[in-house]
Amino acid sequence: MEYIIIVAISILLLIIFAWILGFNIRKLKQIADDKKLDEITATFPENIEICKSILNKLGNNSVVIKEEKESKTSLYLIFNNTITIANIRNSFTRIQTIAHECLHSVQSKRMLWFNFIYTNIYMLYFLIISILTILHIIKMPHLFLEILIIMGLIHYSIRSMLETDAMTKARYVAKEYLEENNICDNETIQKLVAKYDLMNDMGIKLVNYEILSKEILKIIIYCIICIIIL
Repeated sequence: MEYIIIVAISILLLIIFAWILGFNIRKLKQIADDKKLDEITATFPENIEICKSILNKLGNNSVVIKEEKESKTSLYLIFNNTITIANIRNSFTRIQTIAHECLHSVQSKRMLWFNFIYTNIYMLYFLIISILTILHIIKMPHLFLEILIIMGLIHYSIRSMLETDAMTKARYVAKEYLEENNICDNETIQKLVAKYDLMNDMGIKLVNYEILSKEILKIIIYCIICIIIL
């Protein structure tokens, strides 16, 4: 019965958080859909060139830069110090997206390494306790559930800090890059920055909600396993 209650509370929390944050995915997609700005930014330098310029501005020239045109996700990986740029050539958001990943590369290495190592331990723990519970090896699942919840809170805190920091600063770094390199006129810069502000207003909330929902989803999955098995 206790696991059913936890599942119900978890789902309710997800609904409440989504309502409080007032997500409007359709509006976010509308903001991101701007053909005129897409056409303008398509004339900007290549993604790798932009990335190198921003990294140089941030004082970090040791990062390996790759462009994966088949990928939809840009990311920075601490374990090999690499920025991978997705297929964003035709999107006006690419300056801010690249700035975001460059900012990750200059964040606290201690925190980045902790996030990388801890994330793998956390995922492995979740997988192991799920399997052991299914095999009836774990006799006190509520104890392991409590540990999972604590680990999830720690994971959310670290990820949230890293992502919020990069997303907040990316707008300013992108603006400075555009101004310092004279890539476009001031009016275009203002339009781009205004779009970045609108997207960040919802985007930061959405990213934090997605991180939190993944933590809660693990709790729900493990509780369902316990309900079925026990």
